[in-house]
Amino acid sequence: MTADDKITLYYSPQTRAAGTRVLLEELGAPYDLHVLNMKAGEQRKPEFLAVNPLGKVPTIGHRGQIVTEQVAIFIYLADLFPQAGLTPALDDVLRGPYLRWIAYYGASFEPAVIDHFMKREPAPVTQSPYADYDTMLGALEQQLAKGPYLLGERMTAADVLWGVAFNWTMMFGAVPRKDVFVRYAERITQRPAFQRVTAADAEMAAQHAAAAGV
Repeated sequence: MTADDKITLYYSPQTRAAGTRVLLEELGAPYDLHVLNMKAGEQRKPEFLAVNPLGKVPTIGHRGQIVTEQVAIFIYLADLFPQAGLTPALDDVLRGPYLRWIAYYGASFEPAVIDHFMKREPAPVTQSPYADYDTMLGALEQQLAKGPYLLGERMTAADVLWGVAFNWTMMFGAVPRKDVFVRYAERITQRPAFQRVTAADAEMAAQHAAAAGV
């Protein structure tokens, strides 16, 4: 990758895109922000909908291509910078478990947490993508109890994804503050990359609120 081969991160502060920015910082990747003021509804304007029809962040642009979906973005970026050591190689025995837990986030965790938080009646276990909320969360608790990271002693991009997610969902009460989840999230949120992004986000969010008159 050349110095000019930058990633464009379509971004709004204090959203799921913050996790992608933390990952970019951890990877030492060159990137630019294309900032959207979601408080002013900029994510619903035609210019961005032409990039991502769902009007969602994170979205990245790289080498003339667009990548959406948080799980795909994390896999793509970590593979793009293997020298950072945050992704198991294709022939690494941990590659399968790594992909499993990244996919688990989008396929099971997010739909389960949203249903639970919104107090929606889940589908029958035989038809649900995540079985049920308690089973979904119990599998995570069991895996993280082996610690300190999802794959044991090795931190990967999956831990950035999950650490930020646990911090956010526990903050809003969507996930219980069990010790294993709290300790795991702290391993990520205490890192310099997360601290830098959080400080920048607070300033940007204040500016967006003022600009939007909220």
